Amino acid sequence: MIEHTVEIPTKDGAMTTFIVHPDRDGPHPVVLFFMDAPAIREELRDMARRIASAGYYVMLPNLYYRRGVMELKDLPPLPEAEARARMFDLMGSITIPMVMDDGDCLLNFADSDPAASKGKIATLGYCMSGQYAINFAARYPDRVAAAASIYGVQLVTDRPDSPHLAAQKTDAELYFACAEHDSYAPMEMVQTLDQLVKSKNLNAEVELYEGVHHGFAFPQRGAVYDKPAAERHWARLFSLWKRRLV
Repeated sequence: MIEHTVEIPTKDGAMTTFIVHPDRDGPHPVVLFFMDAPAIREELRDMARRIASAGYYVMLPNLYYRRGVMELKDLPPLPEAEARARMFDLMGSITIPMVMDDGDCLLNFADSDPAASKGKIATLGYCMSGQYAINFAARYPDRVAAAASIYGVQLVTDRPDSPHLAAQKTDAELYFACAEHDSYAPMEMVQTLDQLVKSKNLNAEVELYEGVHHGFAFPQRGAVYDKPAAERHWARLFSLWKRRLV
């Protein structure tokens, strides 16, 4: 495996991005892996490595670069409530248009790297970034072949760039993994999304993971981590990419 961290230029500054891919048999299909609200950490790098080990060129960008934040653990310690408020402030500091611009820069960088395939790509987002994965598929309908949102939030909103609208503007195969117990992505949203997917006959699946909570796929999330559900989500992702990234 080859891994390195690069500074990708954007109009708003340098976006630190972790890249990992196999060391042979390239070029490899690109997977844009958008972080969740707790930011870049070794847990996410290990997930990127797992994806890369299956034959993909994985890019994990720091979406908080505009605020000069890389890893939350490096920030001054705060009481739990204040630390959560700080995290939500960081989460609220980025928007879909901002991340779409970031994605443009990521794709441009990948297209300049001989290790990355110039063909179809996939996008993946957890928590706050499920919306970014889906919207980027709509931004590049001829390039993004698969987009996955894992317990994504704000998937159905009244904004013109709501992911449920973006889902209708792409030819990508979409996968939405939703936790049964999720205050950030309530069941009403999941049901509305599922009804839309079916009524519009989209190439998409909304799968409800029964009995689990938001964050179930993260091994370091304590009691919330659910290994069977996490492994199921990995199986779904690898099957999706095998079908679509050809």
